[in-house]
Amino acid sequence: MGAPTLKNGIPQITVQELKQRLDAGEDLMVLDVREPYEYQIANIGGTLIPQHEVPKRLAEIDRNREIVVQCRSGGRSQHIAEFLAAQGYPNVKNLAGGILAWADHIDPKITKY
Repeated sequence: MGAPTLKNGIPQITVQELKQRLDAGEDLMVLDVREPYEYQIANIGGTLIPQHEVPKRLAEIDRNREIVVQCRSGGRSQHIAEFLAAQGYPNVKNLAGGILAWADHIDPKITKY
């Protein structure tokens, strides 16, 4: 694996790399920042904290773990990853392409919406 691509200072992780790392049992937190109805449609088992609730639920996000922020396509998660980094979280990444990329490259049974 080469150096991760950065977007506004946030490393971007591919769905393939995330799948590999989850399968290896690495201790990282997948933070799903979509809405509950979206999570019910399709999810990859991440911790659901909707985007608008993140600022008041920071205590639920462990600063000592690597955080991979995930949404539908990568836009909201990028915004929240930047927010967490600004709050002093030292190891935050954005899941490039979000759950749509996961459906395309990892699990075609995931419902795309």
